[in-house]
Amino acid sequence: MDKNTTPNRNGDNKNNGRFPKNTQNMMMFLVFLMIGFLLWGFVRDQYTQATTQEVTYDKFLEMLENDEIASVEDTGATWEITPKSEENKTVKVTYYTGKMDDEGLLPLMKEKGVEIKPYIQDTWSVIIWNIISILAPILLLWLAFGLLMRRMGGGGGMMGVGKSKAKVYIEKETGVTFKDVAGEEEAKESLVEVVDFLHNPVKYTEIGAKLPKGALLVGPPGTGKTLLAKAVAGEAHVPFFSLAGSDFVEMFVGVGASRVRDLFEEAKKNAPCIVFIDEIDAIGKSRDSRMGGNDEREQTLNQLLAEMDGFESNQACIILAATNRPEVLDQALLRPGRFDRRIIVERPDLKGREDILKVHAKNVKMDETVDLAAVALATSGAVGADLANMINEAAILAVKHGRRAICQKDLFDAMEVVLMGKEKKNKILSEEERKIVSYHEVGHALTSALQKDAEPVQKITIIPRTSGALGYVLQTPEEEKFLLSKNEILARLVVCMGGRAAEEVVFDSITTGASNDIQQATNLARAMVTQYGMSDKFGLMGLESRESMYLDNGSVLNCSDETASHVDEEVMRILKEAYDEAKQLLTENREYLDKIAEFLIEKETITGKEFMEIYHKVRDGSDKEEYHQEELIFAE
Repeated sequence: MDKNTTPNRNGDNKNNGRFPKNTQNMMMFLVFLMIGFLLWGFVRDQYTQATTQEVTYDKFLEMLENDEIASVEDTGATWEITPKSEENKTVKVTYYTGKMDDEGLLPLMKEKGVEIKPYIQDTWSVIIWNIISILAPILLLWLAFGLLMRRMGGGGGMMGVGKSKAKVYIEKETGVTFKDVAGEEEAKESLVEVVDFLHNPVKYTEIGAKLPKGALLVGPPGTGKTLLAKAVAGEAHVPFFSLAGSDFVEMFVGVGASRVRDLFEEAKKNAPCIVFIDEIDAIGKSRDSRMGGNDEREQTLNQLLAEMDGFESNQACIILAATNRPEVLDQALLRPGRFDRRIIVERPDLKGREDILKVHAKNVKMDETVDLAAVALATSGAVGADLANMINEAAILAVKHGRRAICQKDLFDAMEVVLMGKEKKNKILSEEERKIVSYHEVGHALTSALQKDAEPVQKITIIPRTSGALGYVLQTPEEEKFLLSKNEILARLVVCMGGRAAEEVVFDSITTGASNDIQQATNLARAMVTQYGMSDKFGLMGLESRESMYLDNGSVLNCSDETASHVDEEVMRILKEAYDEAKQLLTENREYLDKIAEFLIEKETITGKEFMEIYHKVRDGSDKEEYHQEELIFAE
């Protein structure tokens, strides 16, 4: 669809902050006419200068005496004479009085047979020419300035600066229904009622129910908030106005408010309809001084509040908005009567991830080895956008390896590409570094296998990745979990410390490779103390509050500096105990550590199944050469 026009519900093109088509054509005709007129005047002057020469009055008299002049025309300021020898060339003679009052001049010209053309002043032509010469540059400047303003503002006011930038879709152009949205069943259920109200408003109004004026979609990035809004419009078969919050804001104060007015006027004309404002926090931030003042944004927000109040219940215009920062929105925007519903669009659970994978995989060729349930289990925490990207990456990998269909290996490799980055094949580690990285990763895996509350290992690799990791251990939960016990968190801390502990146990030295492990362990231990109430020293005291829970999930301390110091001491104690536990486990199971690390150095990548087979064979005293020949399921 051309972004400069917006089809209304009947399929006609409406003006979107620009001139009507006929007006545009007329203006372009005028512009070309003015340019052509000016060019014609310029060319005429140049031609006149090229075919005209000036002579003095004395030279004129000399030419007249020599009978060299055919005609003389008085133009008011000059005389234009035409010589007999060059009748096609005009010679201009300046005569300052502008009159032929020299005694004896006229008789002499009559005697010589010179044709005399007296001066006739055309007053109207002079006036018209002067007017055009003044107005033409002004008109061109006005058109150029209008074009510039339209480029900058995109609509309304002068040349459309304040017009709304909203795109309008009709149902066949959105092409999205609730069948295309998976993994968000609760959110869809809330929006189904809105669609039903648009289809059958009578059964609600008869009982006295009112249509919700607005619904706020809240959730992390990539969970499908925009997709849900399009699905609502596709199901309801009504016009769908879509724009981002930043589209309202410009450098000119008052433009945003003007665009809001224009948007709601168009919405009322096309009722019933749906207006979707993505990233509404761009204009809906709290007017509290702590958020920083901004006159343009506040005027836009005030106009939005007023327009939402101006909607009548019988107009059937619904406002949908999406944000991942609900904590910064103005309270006036969130009260009932404006955004009546807050719909949480969360990260999908295990079944939701499997449904999303099925939606994105329906147009992709897959072989019989594909198990989407296993992929869903391994991608805990992934959102819909991540899963769609994984399917696409898997298809690219299948083509790269010459396959006609995606296999399970492609999906797991794609998952690693999305989560960890591509393999960095040009980064060659020395033998000593390979050995250190191998022991480091096996330290993580072995501490996980030796604890009953840890998650099972799926893959170990020492191939560097573009994310900066020199190797990693991939763990997959046996089932979807929404709660973590204290023992499970402590087990995770021991696994995080397993890499650094292995380095110290084997090499009696440490490296920089544990920086990310330490960061994760510190965040987890601090959460135990400040948020989860899992510290004996502080008990059930909440010491941190979460901020931006749908973005970086950051937190801020709600305690004094002295208490914060004690929190640091408690975090250090928990981390030290986890590190000591990891060292003890690896020291007691040094034989397992050496055998698995030796195998990993040779193969570079081993699967969780191979890892456990090696562990059991070493424990049972089997010959090392037996498991060297095991088939690598995922390693190339």
